[in-house]
Amino acid sequence: MNIQQLYEFCLSKKGVTEHFPFDEDTLVFKVGGKMFCLTSLKEWEKGTPSLNLKCEPERALELRAEYEAINPGYHMSKIHWNTVGFNSDVSDKMMLELINHSYELVFKSLTKKIQNEILENEN
Repeated sequence: MNIQQLYEFCLSKKGVTEHFPFDEDTLVFKVGGKMFCLTSLKEWEKGTPSLNLKCEPERALELRAEYEAINPGYHMSKIHWNTVGFNSDVSDKMMLELINHSYELVFKSLTKKIQNEILENEN
């Protein structure tokens, strides 16, 4: 997966917007105003890309034990976020599943009103 594929995949999801809220390096994808995926553009340029993704706490621990490239979230809550490195033991298919999981967790945490607005705007 390259940065363009990541960008297109995240933006293809309902209600997703892109932002640079911290600096010009950190690309953040949000749904309903809440973050679900963060990545450093500089790290992509250096060839060491990773994503910060939200994850259910128990699953986060299981994934960290199973995959060398999955670690506690860098600069994030270590309970609810993982940093997932590319070019290691996490396949692109698994990376897409983790992005989907993060998106779903955040989407489900939104109020019903916001969820409905997102769903209605996409139809």
